[in-house]
Amino acid sequence: MDLTAFTAGLSLITVSELGDKTFFIAMYLAMKHSRSLVFSAATAALAAMTILSVAMGRIASFLPLPANLLHHAEIALFLGFGVKLIYDAARMPKAISCDDVLEEAKEAVDKLEAENIKKNSPWAIWLEGFILTFVAEWGDRTQLATISLAIKYHPLGVSVGAILGHAICAAIAVTCGKLICGRISERQLTFIGGCLFILFGILAIFEK
Repeated sequence: MDLTAFTAGLSLITVSELGDKTFFIAMYLAMKHSRSLVFSAATAALAAMTILSVAMGRIASFLPLPANLLHHAEIALFLGFGVKLIYDAARMPKAISCDDVLEEAKEAVDKLEAENIKKNSPWAIWLEGFILTFVAEWGDRTQLATISLAIKYHPLGVSVGAILGHAICAAIAVTCGKLICGRISERQLTFIGGCLFILFGILAIFEK
C-alpha cells in the first residue's frame, strides 16, 4: 500500500470531517440512540461514499487525455481547491455556536423521521444513520477531497486512509462530540485543510 496516499487520505479527511455536517449528525443521533449503532451506520455510509469517490477519481484519471494536460489539471485542482477552502475560512465568523450547528443536524434528523413511520428497531435506527450521513456527505468538501486525491494517488492507500479518518471522526462524534464541540473551530480546520491542499498541489508540481 502506498504510504503517501494513505497519509494524504488520513490527514485531509480527518481535518475536513471534524466539525463537518456529518459530524454533528452523528453527534445528535448518538444522543438519542445507541452509540455503537450510530457509529457503525455513519462509518459504513462514509466508507461507501469513500469507495464511490475513489472510483470517480480513478475514472477521471483514465480519461483519454494527454499526460501533460492531466498532470496540470491535477495541480490546478489541488491549488484551486486549497485557495477556495482558505477563502471560505476567511469568510467564516471567528466563533460559531455549537448549539446552532447542532440544531441544523437536529432539523435534518427530524425531517427524515417526520417523512417516515418512526420505528425504534435497531435496523431502522441504523438505516436512518446511514441515509442521513450518506446524503449529507454527497457533494461535501470531503467527497471532493477524496476524488481529488484518487486522481493523483494510489486508490488503495487513499481509500484506507480516508476510511480510517472518517472512522476516527465518527468515533469522536458519538463518544465525546458534545464535550469538545465548543473547542472545535471550523474556521481553523477549513484553513488547515486549504493549506494541506496547496501543499499537495506544490508537491505535484515537482512530480511527474
